[in-house]
Amino acid sequence: MEHPEVPLEQVQEHIEHHAHHEPDSFIPKVALSTAIIAAFAAIASLLAGDHANEAMVSQIESSDQWAFFQAKSIKAAVLSTKIALIESQGKKASEKDEEKIAEYGKEQEEIKKEAEAKHHEAEIHLTRHKLLAGGVTLLQIAIAVGAISALTKRKAFWGVSLCFGLVGVAFLLRELLYTLHPG
Repeated sequence: MEHPEVPLEQVQEHIEHHAHHEPDSFIPKVALSTAIIAAFAAIASLLAGDHANEAMVSQIESSDQWAFFQAKSIKAAVLSTKIALIESQGKKASEKDEEKIAEYGKEQEEIKKEAEAKHHEAEIHLTRHKLLAGGVTLLQIAIAVGAISALTKRKAFWGVSLCFGLVGVAFLLRELLYTLHPG
């Protein structure tokens, strides 16, 4: 999966340009807050992409395990058919074949547990990716509203920008806290 992009370089440059040419301290404050929000957006974007990749890897590993499970199932079915044919002829099947079927059954249980664990791991990573992607979106909105604030010189827009930024940072902090203390 691709990393969510944060294409805000031009906005940031525009704000910084105005910040250097404005005697008022409002524009530099907006520029600084927007730069900080952009840094948080970059971090959240990186983490979201990492979780998307991990989800994909875990899902592939789960699919591999299910394919292995199916292979064992096919082997057991072929062997069961062999035993049924031998017994239909009034002969006794070999104990080795009976043991092999039991062995396949035990192996399938272990493979199934591993496949389910990998699938669960993929779901966790995907959920974390979605939360971080939501945070990235909120941070991008905060940057855009900050740019509107700088262009229109309206402090109300800056307040809205900061609110969106705080919520986006909360998504990022939630992820970081979960990473430190999973569960």
